[in-house]
Amino acid sequence: MKNLGKMMKQAQEMQSKMAQMQEELQKSEHLGTSGGGLVSLTLNGKFEMRDLKIDPSIFNSDDTDMVQDLIVAAFNDAKRKVDAFNKSEMSKLTGGIDLPEGMNLPF
Repeated sequence: MKNLGKMMKQAQEMQSKMAQMQEELQKSEHLGTSGGGLVSLTLNGKFEMRDLKIDPSIFNSDDTDMVQDLIVAAFNDAKRKVDAFNKSEMSKLTGGIDLPEGMNLPF
């Protein structure tokens, strides 16, 4: 029974740490850019867009495909940064143990 109590305490500690990590992810901000800074956007650790800036000079052409591509590239840049940050934070929580592919806690 002593081991069961210890396991329950560890589970509660892990749950508390997980809640804290989710809060930190929500607060974190990651900048993605493209086109040499013509487009920049900010995502939080839960992939929610917080800001989008587009240099007005890219609207001087009729090339809407280019504008769309720059937005997508900036998003993908920020997403890579969020993924790396989330993986780093999860590694801290799990003591460096990598989770199996597709198991993306806390989401």
